[in-house]
Amino acid sequence: MYKQLLIYGLFLFAATGFSGCRQTTQNGDKLVAEVSNRKLFLSEVTAVIPNNLESEDSTVMADEYVRKWIRQELVLQKAEENLSIDLKNVTRELEEYRNSLIIFRYKNELMAQRMDTTVSNSEILEYYLEHTDNFKLNRNIVKAVFLKIPAEFANPDLLKEMSSISEEEGINELRDYCLQYARSFDIFTDRWVDLERVMNTIPTTIDEPEQYLKKNQFIEYNDSSYYYLVTIHDYMLRNEQAPEEYIREDIKSLILNRRKIEFLRELENNIFQEGVNRNRFKIYNSETNET
Repeated sequence: MYKQLLIYGLFLFAATGFSGCRQTTQNGDKLVAEVSNRKLFLSEVTAVIPNNLESEDSTVMADEYVRKWIRQELVLQKAEENLSIDLKNVTRELEEYRNSLIIFRYKNELMAQRMDTTVSNSEILEYYLEHTDNFKLNRNIVKAVFLKIPAEFANPDLLKEMSSISEEEGINELRDYCLQYARSFDIFTDRWVDLERVMNTIPTTIDEPEQYLKKNQFIEYNDSSYYYLVTIHDYMLRNEQAPEEYIREDIKSLILNRRKIEFLRELENNIFQEGVNRNRFKIYNSETNET
């Protein structure tokens, strides 16, 4: 149904918006637009339209694509008419791009097949200890509990007491309570989270967050509908040493990137050495034309 509606929309577009374009066929395809001797067919347009779009959105997207194609072809035609032969010669650039693309795909394929992407906990810890000066926090982070409780069920003193418990049994009791009464909640006492992300869950702000965290365990807010509470279990401040658990994924990415660089360097060296061993290249003296 979607394709039929899109085709119908394009036919209307071709008939009303670009009446000069003939709805001709080429191998059964329908002509949508034409600029000089360049033609745009229906199959090319439908190929770029996602299948999950509503019919109205599909028609709008097709309309935009056709208009963009026409603008591009008109500019290209003007460039072809005015540029010199030398400036229009892109053979070298195309060859360089083709070569780069093939090499890029070959390297990626080899990395996918051969490069070890497993990073152990001991590797992460070792890297962290060797580069501790590089891992300073650029934001405040916390371990905390967030609660959003309907006002009629909220008992601030009880909620503060319950959310302050860090033992597993107390956390489980709090979770059971939240599942029954809370509009929303999040318990992240076992992981570090950006304070800014936590504050986005509560409709209030705090001035000088570093000083606030040093003096307060709770951040709370009331309105006519809900009681909001953030209970801080632990915090670390901007410019302090980042905890290893907080930056584990960053370290993993750094290790893999270093491994990738080493893998590609070794790959190129091996290919070069293979070329040497098999006499697959020659270097000529430009003055004598001898190897």
